[in-house]
This record gives sequence, C-alpha cells and structure tokens, in this order.
Amino acid sequence: MPDVTNIVGRPFPFKQNRCRTERQTCFVTLFCKQLQTRAGARTLSLMHRLFVGLRPPPAIRKLLIDTMGGVPGARWQSDEQLHLTLRFVGELDRRTAEDAAHALASVYAAPIELRIDGVGRFESRGRANALWAGVRPHDAVTALHKKVDQALVRVGLVPERRAYLPHVTVARLGSASGPTDRWLADHAGLASQPFTLSHFMLFESYLGQGGASYEAVERYPFGG
Repeated sequence: MPDVTNIVGRPFPFKQNRCRTERQTCFVTLFCKQLQTRAGARTLSLMHRLFVGLRPPPAIRKLLIDTMGGVPGARWQSDEQLHLTLRFVGELDRRTAEDAAHALASVYAAPIELRIDGVGRFESRGRANALWAGVRPHDAVTALHKKVDQALVRVGLVPERRAYLPHVTVARLGSASGPTDRWLADHAGLASQPFTLSHFMLFESYLGQGGASYEAVERYPFGG
C-alpha cells in the first residue's frame, strides 16, 4: 500500500490491519505502536491532543487560500492547517488514545460529496475570534459527526454537547485583529464545485508559539 502524506507534509506509512467489522478496513496498528514508543518509559503519562476531521482536496484549499487577506492582525491558516473538524477529542493518555483509534475504525459511512458555500465568523463575548468558510449539504457530514461522537462515547469519552456547524476555519483572530465586516461582504458569495471525500482522519495537534500544527496519524476509508 502506498504511503499516505499527512497534513504537515511528511509521508506517514499506514500499516493495514483488518478491522473487527467486515465492512471496513482500519489503519490503527502503526499509530498504537507509535504511541507506545514515543516516550519510552514515560509513555503512559504522555498526553495526545487529538481531533477527527476531513481534509479538503488541493483545489478547494487553494480556493480558500485565495480569500486570505484584508483583515489586519488575522492569523490566516496555512495550507497544512486547513481541515473540517468532525469532533475535537482533546488530550488523551496513550491507552485511551489507542482505544479511540480502534473505536473510530467501526464508523461506517458512504463517501461524502460537499461544496464550499459562503463564509462567516465566530464570536466570543462580543468579539470575533475566527473566520470560516461554510460547507453544504449539512446532512451527510452531520450524520458522520454523530457516528464519530457515538464511537468515542463507547470508549468512555464525554459526548459532544456543542451544536455542530460544519465549516473550515480560514483565520484565527485576536484582540488586535482588525474589522471583519468587509471581508465577510467581499466573500459572501464564496462557492465551489462539489467535491467528494473518500475518508476521514484522526489528527494529532501540537501547540506552539506560531499556532497549532497538525499531523495525520490515522486514515479511515469510507465504504460504499
């Protein structure tokens, strides 16, 4: 099986392993082995910050990158950071991370067809903190979000309580960021041709001074 390139640009060789369900093949063995060996004797206490997401194809990422600009102080997302979150998992110890990786292999869904549709912003306490591009239709990706959430709950994680809005974040905003109304107006009609996604992924997030970087650690193919 060819190497799969993760979103930080390094080849990540997924080792194929038959899943418990007959409907799908999962790719969890190598991730579990990595978790076991990353920190040697300290591995049991090492925490892994994880989330589940979808990776837009290159043409869609370029469309989003072309919108970036015009908001002073915004932290625009790089190509490597662009993704659609299905479920933020949070920080897990090694054993729970392994359980989560195996549980996600039980999720079954058909390939998803989406399109970019419009833009928006998130606010907290009256201040904008993110700009995003919307996706439609919502039904299939929302159903997948629920399946992912249910799989993680089965291994002891707390259910997702927040309302789910499928989107791709294009910028993070801070207190020093400029106004966003003009950007929202300029890109209100943002749209793409439909695109099909054949798998979802488990990512590990690393926080640094320049923001977060993401590494794809598992890939789960859709059926159908």
